[in-house]
Order: sequence, then C-alpha cells, then structure tokens
Amino acid sequence: MPPKFTGKTQKAIPIDFISSDGLKQWLAAKPEALKTWVKASGFSAGLGQVLTVPDADGNIKRVLAGWGDADARGRGRYWAASIAMKLPKGVYEFSTGLKAAEQEEASLAWLLAQYAFDRYKVKSGAKARLKPGKNIDVKRLETLAAGEFLTRDLINIPASDMGPNALEAAFQKLAKTHKAKVSVISGAALLKKNFPMIHAVGRASDQAPRLLDMTWGLASHPKVTLVGKGVCFDTGGLNIKPGPSMGLMKKDMGGSATVMGLAHMIMALKLKVRLRVLVPAVENVISANAFRPQDVLTSRKGLTVEVNNTDAEGRLVLADALAYGDEAKPDLMVCMATLTGAARVALGADIPPFFTDSDKLATVIAKAAVQEADPLWRLPFWDPYEPEIEPDVADLDNAPKGGFGGAITAALFLRRFVQDAGDFVHLDLYGWTPSAKPGRSKGGACQSARAMLRVIEREYCNE
Repeated sequence: MPPKFTGKTQKAIPIDFISSDGLKQWLAAKPEALKTWVKASGFSAGLGQVLTVPDADGNIKRVLAGWGDADARGRGRYWAASIAMKLPKGVYEFSTGLKAAEQEEASLAWLLAQYAFDRYKVKSGAKARLKPGKNIDVKRLETLAAGEFLTRDLINIPASDMGPNALEAAFQKLAKTHKAKVSVISGAALLKKNFPMIHAVGRASDQAPRLLDMTWGLASHPKVTLVGKGVCFDTGGLNIKPGPSMGLMKKDMGGSATVMGLAHMIMALKLKVRLRVLVPAVENVISANAFRPQDVLTSRKGLTVEVNNTDAEGRLVLADALAYGDEAKPDLMVCMATLTGAARVALGADIPPFFTDSDKLATVIAKAAVQEADPLWRLPFWDPYEPEIEPDVADLDNAPKGGFGGAITAALFLRRFVQDAGDFVHLDLYGWTPSAKPGRSKGGACQSARAMLRVIEREYCNE
C-alpha cells in the first residue's frame, strides 16, 4: 500500500510531545487524575516513550509522547516513527510540543513507519495513521515516502526475482506510471551501439546486460540526468568475493533503485526539468565467457581500461553510461552507486559521501542534506591521486593497487567520463540499514534522494 495520511477533516486523537525536562511544567496545570495516571505508569517523557490516556469509557483520549532532550534527539532522526509503531490502529494528530521546524520531519517519519517488506512473509508497518497539520504539504511528503518505498522494495528483492529482466520491468512500470519514454539496448546490440564495458561485465549472465534509458519532461527545460548502478548481483566475477562479502550483493543495484525513487519524486511533483534516467543493468557472475583480470577494455569514450580486479565492475558499467549521458550536455549529471567499501570505512553505513568540483553546488547539497534529514558528506576529487588510476598498459586502471583512498580513486575514475555536463555529482551509497531504526526497517535504504530532490528543485528547475 502506498504511504498515506488520513483526510484533514477526520476526527483524531491528539498527541502531546513532551520533553523530559518539561514534563513537570506540563503536568502542573493538569487534573490530579492525570498526574496520578502519569506517575503510576512510570512515564518520564524519555525519548520514544508512549503513554495513552483513557477516557471514561476506556477509549484513548489523548497520547503523551516522550520527546527526550535535544542531545538524545540529536543521536538519530525520524523519532516520531517510533511513536507511530507503538500506537494501536487509529487516527492521530500532533497537538502540542513540536516546533514548526520539527513537524515536517515528524510527519514524514510517521509515513516512513508504514513501510514493511512483505513480499515473502506477512508483515506490517505502523497501523496508526496521521491527520496532517494544516501547514503540511501532504502531496509532497506522500511522494517522498512513496519514492523511498520504491527504492527499498527494489533493493530488498533478491536477485532471483530482481535480475536485469525484472529491473527492466520495474523501470518500464515506473515510466508508464508517469508517461515517460523508454528505450533499451540489450545483449549484442550493446557492442553495435558502442557500450563495450556494459557488455563485458554482464555477458557471462544468462540474463543479457542492457542499458535502460528513460526520458520525461519538456525538451526546453533544464536537463537533469540521473545515472544509477544496476548490478543486480555481484559475485565479484573471477576475482570472486568470499561468502560473507557476497551475502548482501542483492543490494549492488542500490544506485539504480535510488535514481528510480528520485525519478518518481521528480515526475510525481511535476518538476520543470528535462529528466533522463540511465541504468546499466547487469549481473557480474562467472561463466566461460566472463571478463578476466588483466583484460583491457575500450570504453565508449575511447579510453582504454585495464581490468585489475573483476570485482571493481560497477565503475566500468557506469563509465559507459556516464559517457553516453554526457554527450547530451546536461545541466546536471548525478551518479548514484553502491560503489566502494572504502566509503563505508570512512563514513559508516549512515552517511554517503558525495563528490563534486563545484564548491557552490557542494554548499547547496550540504544544506539540503541537513534540511531533509538525509545526511551526506563531501569528499574531494583529489587531483594528486590521478596517477594512481593510470597504469602502464592502458589509459585507466579499474582497481589501483595500494588500497588507500579507494572511494576517491573510484570517483576520479568516473569523472574521466564526464566533461560536457554543467555540473557533475557522484554519490557513493551503502543502500542498506544494518539494524532497524525509527522509520527505517532493517534492509534496503533510500539514501540521498530527498536531498538531491531539494537541490534540483532549487537550482535546476525552470520556474
């Protein structure tokens, strides 16, 4: 079910958000019966605590929601989702205790709490529904949540049901929903149309490699191109991963899932941009015709690449897609990919790094990340590391030796294939929530989409 608020005219149970240091003052003017109930229940307004207050008939009259203190809230986000998860089915509304700046995030958190991945097992998210406040943009928040749910679902589905064929079907479905146009280049046609690295990486699979291409919006509007890594499963190829490292590789198409979630947001909100979405969809598996270490591939751009590790395949398929997108000279090119373990070592699972040469754009992205509670952190395109991706045999090395600065050298590799776009941003995503948190169940994660939506709205829309 799509994430939804209730109608604004529905009768709702009020929720009072109470900080831990404000409980005494809040209770001061309340009836003795309520004070007794709060004391007997052990309610201290700790972050995430919930106390329902009954009426004379035993029905819920109002809800007291613990809001902790600023330090506790600063150690995470979407705390209102934990309130939603603890309440029984019904309609609720925020009454007191939330600052204006907190209400939008709390409302989005309530929607996110509705998510459950129930394709293979009966599950449900929060059953408590929220009556939105009068200043809440209902359509926008429902659209953001729907885009997040799409991304999570695509990542959570295992490769047995989300290979290149199924990813193309989901891509086509998204395009049909928004009346966008799609073209697909598949199999041997990739060689004829000059996408040799996409073909090389995916040719060993029994599902043909392909490039998915979606366009939407007026040609006269600013051009925004999204490129997402669509490696539906990554064994590592002939440089095969050990079992523990292969265990989460259904999420290696997280970049494509994220650009599709972002594309849904852009199209559903009818932003005035000329949107293009490019997804190289492949499986990196082992067969007699798998590409090999020390192979030299010639890319669409003409640059030669020495393959020094077949497990560094994502940058290969992205390179052809980026070069193709760059040919149209977009105003903004965004690359999203579950690309390097080095990014996780540097920043952990929760904070994806982003790379751009534009200091102005970096400032806008950083601000949007804070405003949307969608954390991002800038890492540099560090030019002095360029020699590390330049081997003796070919123009570029897909897996430079040494192991230091792996997220940066991967980003530098991708930048070599973009020269005509107005702005270029690369995001190295994890795409996964390792353990459940408020508003984010364990599993596929939509990272950076909301922040980049705000950036596109503010900087690239033809308004």
